[in-house]
Amino acid sequence: MPASTESGHADAPDEVFRPDVLSVAPLSLIDDRGRRIRLDHFADRIVSLSPSITELVFSAGAGSKLVGASRYSDYPDGAKSVPEVGDASGLDFERILALKPDLVIAWHSGNSGADIGKLEKLGVTVFASEAAQLEDIPRLLRIVGILAGTSAQAESAARAYEEELQQIKRRYGRRNKISVFQLIWDQPLMTINGHHMASGIINICGGINVFASTPSLTLVVSEEDLLTADPDAIISSVSLELDESGSRARSRRFSQMSAVRNNHIFFVQPDLINRQTVRTLAAASAVCAHLESVRAVGEKNGSDLFPELTS
Repeated sequence: MPASTESGHADAPDEVFRPDVLSVAPLSLIDDRGRRIRLDHFADRIVSLSPSITELVFSAGAGSKLVGASRYSDYPDGAKSVPEVGDASGLDFERILALKPDLVIAWHSGNSGADIGKLEKLGVTVFASEAAQLEDIPRLLRIVGILAGTSAQAESAARAYEEELQQIKRRYGRRNKISVFQLIWDQPLMTINGHHMASGIINICGGINVFASTPSLTLVVSEEDLLTADPDAIISSVSLELDESGSRARSRRFSQMSAVRNNHIFFVQPDLINRQTVRTLAAASAVCAHLESVRAVGEKNGSDLFPELTS
């Protein structure tokens, strides 16, 4: 393989955020593990190890260079024809090697360290990426553009994303606050803390994640804790087909909770809100619209919701 890795963090921000400097080969970047990744030429055969990364590769103008992708990579349509190489629960190493990639882009927190390590021992160059915040999306778009030699397309996509994100922040950031419960699974009840990207979506829409301060990124909550939190709105990413009976059961169990009593339970398509891609902003637009509808009801009823938190 025409690249090598070594540990190190020096000068990582400059190297990552200056695509004008890193637009010609050979390339040297620090990945999200803090490792230096080197390529002697732009990556022409790329393997993606998560559906989110697959989407980012296409958005960065490098979809034609994908020779392998993780299971469930179903967007955009072109991703459906890319050969599968396993998923976060396990990789098909033989298939990956047979595809002869010059770069594998891994999901740092989703793919196991053992799997990434095995790929590297087999001589495969791996760039580990991690999108933890909304602002990481344009950063990763630019990185993919650098690695694949598609910086012009990646920069255009990154700037469009940043402009739309700022518009959403300006429009909703100073609105009266709405307390929100983000439902990611029904049995048991599961939600997210404030470090999850979906919580960032709630924040920019002027919402407050009622379980933001909990230590785990995702967590199981009891019915008692949810009743005590008494959110004004519930944002659910549980499939409507799977959640129909659960929704009826929740309505019975939580009939006194504000969100249920006022029918402020909203569904957002899970791939939009759970995948770290440019489509995250479509989820943000949906969440913001839902929270605006809650505000409209509060204003009609003469309630300011959480005016003391409005700045």
